[in-house]
Amino acid sequence: MGDGELVYRRVFRAPRELVWRCLTEPDELAQFWGPRGMVTPVEGIVVDLRPGGRFETLMIGDQGSYRMVATFTEIVAPELLAWVEPATGMHTTSTFHDLGDGGTAVVIHQRHVPETMRTPDARAGFTTSLDKLAERLAQLTRKDQS
Repeated sequence: MGDGELVYRRVFRAPRELVWRCLTEPDELAQFWGPRGMVTPVEGIVVDLRPGGRFETLMIGDQGSYRMVATFTEIVAPELLAWVEPATGMHTTSTFHDLGDGGTAVVIHQRHVPETMRTPDARAGFTTSLDKLAERLAQLTRKDQS
């Protein structure tokens, strides 16, 4: 892995289509996007799910707000989602692997990550967002089973 690259891997106990939906629909993104302690109101989310389409989130916390603005570069539903953030040049590619047992492995590869987002605290914050996604998926799968 070169400088400015990060990779996050997580296995979710949920079908790939559900994980995809949570990462591409504003109502679902609002449930978990951003580190613990931050909220992302659905009104602050834009998902124009097509190559060249906008992806925007507004995270709000005690320390202020942070807007992420990106452009989708590649979409292969429900296998691959990629975007670039023009302000920083950061590229994010997420791949979704069906494990065949009702689970999904997600690999998030980020390139050209700004130094401020590579600190241990920033990486820990990103990980809490994945924890929140796991919690949301658990809620949805329980609801589907009842």
